[in-house]
Amino acid sequence: MSDDIPNIVQNDFDIEIKKLRDQIDQIDEQILTLISKRFLEVQKVVTLKKKHNMPVFHPAREEDLISKLRSEAQQRDMDPDFIEELYRVILRNSRIHQTVEMKQQGVRVGAKVLIVGGFGQMGSYFAWFFTTSGYEVRILSENNWDKVESLCTDIDLVLISVPIHVTLETIQRIAPYLPKEALLADLTSIKTAPLNEMLKVHKGPVLGLHPLFGPTCPTLDKQIIAITQGREPEKCQWLIDQLILWGAIVVSSTAKEHDEIMDIVQALRHFATFCFGQFLSKREIGLHRTLEFSSPIYRLEMGMVGRLFAQDSSLYSEIVFATPSRRKLLKDFVLSLNEQLDMLENNDKELFVEKFNETAKWFGSFSEQALRESTFIINKLIERF
Repeated sequence: MSDDIPNIVQNDFDIEIKKLRDQIDQIDEQILTLISKRFLEVQKVVTLKKKHNMPVFHPAREEDLISKLRSEAQQRDMDPDFIEELYRVILRNSRIHQTVEMKQQGVRVGAKVLIVGGFGQMGSYFAWFFTTSGYEVRILSENNWDKVESLCTDIDLVLISVPIHVTLETIQRIAPYLPKEALLADLTSIKTAPLNEMLKVHKGPVLGLHPLFGPTCPTLDKQIIAITQGREPEKCQWLIDQLILWGAIVVSSTAKEHDEIMDIVQALRHFATFCFGQFLSKREIGLHRTLEFSSPIYRLEMGMVGRLFAQDSSLYSEIVFATPSRRKLLKDFVLSLNEQLDMLENNDKELFVEKFNETAKWFGSFSEQALRESTFIINKLIERF
């Protein structure tokens, strides 16, 4: 009879765990039902936002909701970080759905938009958005420049989307054909020179734009677009409203401030990454072997380096070498690396600690924020790989 005891125990276990699993399955069905109900309510929100031309993203509303949910999670003895992560996914899915729906909503439906360089990646990207929102989109390129006069007839918006090195020339070429009331804007990653040139050759409304993302993003959800005002901002507002309606976040600045910040955010970051990648290449580092020994943070860093070299070299050369002031900054960066040679030659650990602490003090509270954000990203990387 003792031989039957393990079987009896196993049978009891199977019966009990089936009951529990059945209960969990029922709860999962309830969760799916509630998510479906939430989706239907989101549909109503989309309809209302379309009616009133309201933006998709409402930061204050989302952060208030997250704070409320974290508080309720703590009261229920649940991990607030888990609840926040869960709802961040739900909210992002909701925003993306709304953005896809709202892309069909135009602030000035039927307005005529000419995209100069509209067959390029970024030009065609925005052409798609304008087209799906009910605008009449025209494309001007080198291949049909002989039709420039007819393409500019009665145009409402002319959007310059060409490489940096031909932007000024393109603005000059298009200027004689522009109606005075047309809005002239550009998508260039530098702003001072293009904005000044547009103001010089066009007497109507002028606006500088810089999308801080690539043309592979499926939506504009929470994507940042920098704007620099040129002339007659009230006549440019409809374009800004359209970008916000598509889900973008607009950040305003002067052209000078924009370019100084982009020297750091784009040029210095890309150049430093280029130098690091080139150094590894020249040393013939066994890249794939290092990844076998790598910590998540190293893999993340190498992922960003590899990402750079997976893209268009000419595009990045335009960004890095865009202006004399930018090149001077990069030379200063290279010289700053040379300043560290004495420390290495003298094996000066104390000097390293001193400089480390000075820099940490300059970073201040951002270091803690960076630690939290990077830890989140690293944990996601671990989950995936």
